Order: sequence, then structure tokens, then C-alpha cells
Amino acid sequence: MATVVTLDNVEHHDLKVSADRGAVFGDNINQALVFPNEFRDAQREYSILFRKDKDGAFQSVVLLGFDRDENLFLKGKVWDARYMPAVQARGPFMIGVHRSTEGEEADVKVHVDLDNPAVNKESGYTLFLPHGGQSPYLNHIINVLRTLHDGLSISKTFFGLMEEFDLIEPLTLEVKIDDTRQYTVPQVYSISEEKFRGLSHEALGRLHETGMLAYCYWVLGSLDNIRPLVDRKIRA
Repeated sequence: MATVVTLDNVEHHDLKVSADRGAVFGDNINQALVFPNEFRDAQREYSILFRKDKDGAFQSVVLLGFDRDENLFLKGKVWDARYMPAVQARGPFMIGVHRSTEGEEADVKVHVDLDNPAVNKESGYTLFLPHGGQSPYLNHIINVLRTLHDGLSISKTFFGLMEEFDLIEPLTLEVKIDDTRQYTVPQVYSISEEKFRGLSHEALGRLHETGMLAYCYWVLGSLDNIRPLVDRKIRA
């Protein structure tokens, strides 16, 4: 059950949000959704893969673990990485889009789920300063929500071009932890290096002009992060 309301600096001046991470906050996942405008930061920590959603459309995710509900970046109550995917970092907050009578986007406001276990009045990050104004934490959350909001349209452009140039291919991802443990990550895709290297100058120009070329390099380079994730699994 969720109680989602528009964040208000008067009504919610005393709200706090827990700094802790963990299963109770929805962090017990082995993959997390990311958007292309996160790839620069995400590729430093995670392997970026593609999956199909329930409607068959491609989306990008980062690999966090190998077993069900396993997040190897959780260390106690801390997310042990320099970057946290925006869908997780947003916590109990979300964007509320208010539209005009013509259906156009008229206003975007921050909403909060008051029933989220991170929300309380005792401890954690404050949302508003004692004498008015937004706290640094709330400013950070607004940037996170902006990343998600912008990421939706960027993702549509990115995957549209990936499919137009036939760059997406199934990825056979088999990971050996030790002599007794081996995992196969099912139903994932990546960019075909062979097809990417064979792109025409015109196609490369399109990718560059739209800002999508760098995203391709970050996706391909991120696969090197499988080995550090295996090391985390061995130490777990």
C-alpha cells in the first residue's frame, strides 16, 4: 500500500528519509534498471546489459548479483559503489507530471510515498532547512528524478537507433565462480562488436550527432566489470 502525495515544504517540513539501504527498501535485486544518461557513471561500477520488458521493448539494466534477490553491492546497510542507479537512489520519491487540458506537460512536481519504510520523523536526511529552503539531500533527489525523467526519452532514441542499425544481439553470459558454482545469466543482450565495427561513416555520424555513440562504447566497455562482480561473489 502506498500513500503518494505532492511534497510540500510546510506540511512535510519535519519529514526525514533514512540513509540506510537494504532489502526493506527494495535493494535485494540482482539487476537494476538504468537509462543511457547514466551509462557514463554506471560503466565504472557495473556491467550494462539489455533486456526486453513485458511488452518486448528493449531496456538497459546493470548486473548486481547472480542468485535470485542477490545484490552484491549491499554491505550491511550501505550500497558499496561510487554510483547507485537512479531508480534505487530515488528512494520514496517520484515525479508527478501535471498536464494541461490539452494533454501537454504543464508542471512537474516531486511526490513522496509516506508509507515507504525510509520515511520517518526521527532520523535520516532532512528535506527542508530549518529556516526555509530545500536541503542538499532534496536537491540531490531532484537531480536523480530529472535523470529518470530525461532518461525515458533518451532511452527511446538510443534503442531506436540500436534496432535501426541492427546492433543488438543475444549475449551468452556464463560465469564460473569456482569448481562447484557456475551461473548462466538468461535472456540478456548487448551490442554486437562485429556489427558496431562495421558501421558505415553515415551510421557512425548519426550516432555521434545524436549523442548515442559514446553510450555504445560505455556499454561495450562495461562488460569488463563481470570479473570484479565475480570477486565480490567469492568474498560474499
